Amino acid sequence: MNITAVKSDTANVLVTAKIENADIEKNINKIAKQLAKTQSVDGFRKGKVPVAIIKKMYGEKLQQEAESDVVSEIMKKAQDELNIKSEDIVGEPIFKKYEKTDNGIDIELEISLKPTIEAEGYEKLAPSFDEPTVEEKELQERIDELLENNTPYKKLQEDRPLAKDDQANFDFVGKIDGVEFDGGSAEEFELVIGSGQFIGGFEDKMIGMNAGETKDIIVTFPEDYQSKDLAGKEAVFTVTLNSIKAKGEAKLDEDMVKRLLPGKDDATVDTVKEQVKEQIKSEKVAKLYNEELKPKLIEALVAEYEFDLPNNIVEQEIDAQVNQKAQTMSEEELAEYKDNNEKIDELRESLREDARNSVKATFLVDAIARKEKIIVEDQEVTQTIYYEAIMSGQEPQQVVDYYKENNLLPAIKMGMIEDKLFSKILGLDK
Repeated sequence: MNITAVKSDTANVLVTAKIENADIEKNINKIAKQLAKTQSVDGFRKGKVPVAIIKKMYGEKLQQEAESDVVSEIMKKAQDELNIKSEDIVGEPIFKKYEKTDNGIDIELEISLKPTIEAEGYEKLAPSFDEPTVEEKELQERIDELLENNTPYKKLQEDRPLAKDDQANFDFVGKIDGVEFDGGSAEEFELVIGSGQFIGGFEDKMIGMNAGETKDIIVTFPEDYQSKDLAGKEAVFTVTLNSIKAKGEAKLDEDMVKRLLPGKDDATVDTVKEQVKEQIKSEKVAKLYNEELKPKLIEALVAEYEFDLPNNIVEQEIDAQVNQKAQTMSEEELAEYKDNNEKIDELRESLREDARNSVKATFLVDAIARKEKIIVEDQEVTQTIYYEAIMSGQEPQQVVDYYKENNLLPAIKMGMIEDKLFSKILGLDK
């Protein structure tokens, strides 16, 4: 076995090897002998199966395992020759050549290593910015919105018909062609008129009803309704209005403070205003960070530091970007790339610079975060996913399981580390 290992740069090693048939046969015999000790074959005692029989039974599999072992040997010898630690190797090797000949196999493969990064003075790369402020008008608009959403409905004191924005309590029975259908009936149902929760036209036809009144409301289910059995069909709902509630006066008083800040006995109107103000400011800072500061800082970091990148990771990033592009292509565009290697290569090359910058940024963030001792625990990742799932109305555990099953947690964790690091560099963590 003849092996040559040469560093192309600080992040990549080119390994060339000529494997003799004798080396592969040696490995085949070794694996076959091990199998012979454990295999059960009719006519032979366990552990006494001849190697020739094992080789005949598992010929192709033995060949594959033997070649795989040879590649592992090549990798190990290359590591020893260049004094490379296993923990410094990233990703899988790239095979540039794997050619079987009469004499054996000619192999060329590239091993990629973690980049060597000397990042100093990155603090000076932080873009300057004006701290967002909250105008009085913005504060009042947000408080008005809070009051509107949290002011409770109260039973009407006067006797009047149901109007838009009232909360109706009613019973209903729905029928199609005189027959009740599943999900078409309820008692003591509460609905804010004008909320659009029911089929189009239903709520409008309730307006003007009086408490205690019963009325038939005729509506037609949309053609694209989720239940195919109901889609496009006309239904008659017999509605009995039980009671009417109207929203009380929206004001920031002591009762509203308790509703908005439960459990805080010492909270005041000023406490609410201060918290709302901080929330608006936090939203503005987050928007500024995501849309301006973060992209500028990444761009500055990528431009400032030069180091060799592991080629296999760059190729993986190009693969990912090609897949993203493909998802946005029409069938006609995809057809142009099918079986057209030249066009595919052109696409890959057009994405190479962006891919390199993305990989470079990732390694920079990792190196600087280690230097700054930025840590995100697994529990923190899970808690963040839980919170975002709840805020978006999803079932938290299902979302966490999805991320685990699709191996997305490391990317989420890396994103959180990045945000913590950049917040520190930008001075937003104070």
